[in-house]
Amino acid sequence: MIFDYYLPSYPYTIVGFLAVILLISISNYFSIRRFDEFPTVQNFPRVSILIPARNEEENIRNCVESLLAQNYPDFEVLVLDDNSTDQTRSILEQISLQASHLKIHNGETLPMGWLGKHWACHQLSQKASGELILFTDADTRHEPNTLRDSVSALIAQKADLVTAFPREEMLTWGERLTVPIMGFGLFCFFPILLAEKFRLPAFSMTIGQFMLFRRSAFESIGGYEAIHNHPVDDIKLGQNIIAQGFRWRLMDATRHITCRMYHGFSDALDGFTKNIFAVFNHHILLYCIGWFWIAVSFLVPIYALFDKVFVPIEFPTSIALLAISEALLMIWLAYRRFRFPAYLVLLYPVSLLIFTLIAFRSLMYSLTGYGTWKGRDIAPPVFKL
Repeated sequence: MIFDYYLPSYPYTIVGFLAVILLISISNYFSIRRFDEFPTVQNFPRVSILIPARNEEENIRNCVESLLAQNYPDFEVLVLDDNSTDQTRSILEQISLQASHLKIHNGETLPMGWLGKHWACHQLSQKASGELILFTDADTRHEPNTLRDSVSALIAQKADLVTAFPREEMLTWGERLTVPIMGFGLFCFFPILLAEKFRLPAFSMTIGQFMLFRRSAFESIGGYEAIHNHPVDDIKLGQNIIAQGFRWRLMDATRHITCRMYHGFSDALDGFTKNIFAVFNHHILLYCIGWFWIAVSFLVPIYALFDKVFVPIEFPTSIALLAISEALLMIWLAYRRFRFPAYLVLLYPVSLLIFTLIAFRSLMYSLTGYGTWKGRDIAPPVFKL
């Protein structure tokens, strides 16, 4: 009886749902600001740039050299070699011969109960001397004004944490069909303006590739020690900042920072498998319902246009076209802001289908206890219904 009543209205439910998501993406498109939109400050606080590095021989030179070239008067670059087995340490030592700003530290033994990157970042934060601390990843590259502009933005916004999304570099089709969905998810499902104005942690999204903290705020929330075993450190740190009354801001750094997250489809598959379920804080029911509904809302209208035999209910062509138009517009807005190639918008059904399968893989790997990253086992999560 319930299904007989609901099913005829389900195409309109999809259109309504996509309309809400479209409104969120429009709001984010016009409200998220760039670093260089703020006036340059006159007094520059000391900044400690902190980079955890484990087997990063392909990335570390470009990252560190781009940071050492910052147009900023008072900063230090601290890199922690987290027991690398490749040439990471050797490359860092070569750079340090001509860079007084660079300090290299050896990672200590990983304590019981800590995740590897969290422990590395905690050690770095203990060694930092700056009033501000910037966590960034070894696979990022920074334009010379990144530090100057981001610090100016933090001070102008009176923020305690400024996080930002970089421009993602994608050189293979495996990357082009997966990485943009991350930007789409951020842009369309997190109402950033509400998170900022009303201090709602659940609506925030903090990005580990760039996290600029006031040190006093970072220490007040307990830093990495407070989240030492949480699988998604960046998101949790941002939520803690908001929950404890500090000011959080998300910004656009696509003109300042470039990052190549993954090298090929296999690398992206493993990386997203590790992270997607964790973003949902391991809520099994929420995760399954959420991904099912996303797949239905974005893929069924396309299917309905081309197959009137196997779609289980009547899906009017005009409603399907409206749903597809909404999807195309929101994805275009997200991809434009993230500076993804425009032609990838037309491939969103393929990307979403692939990502939905990766999401299922992420769930299965978590449930079966399988998980490694950079040569370390990942402890099984605590599941929630």
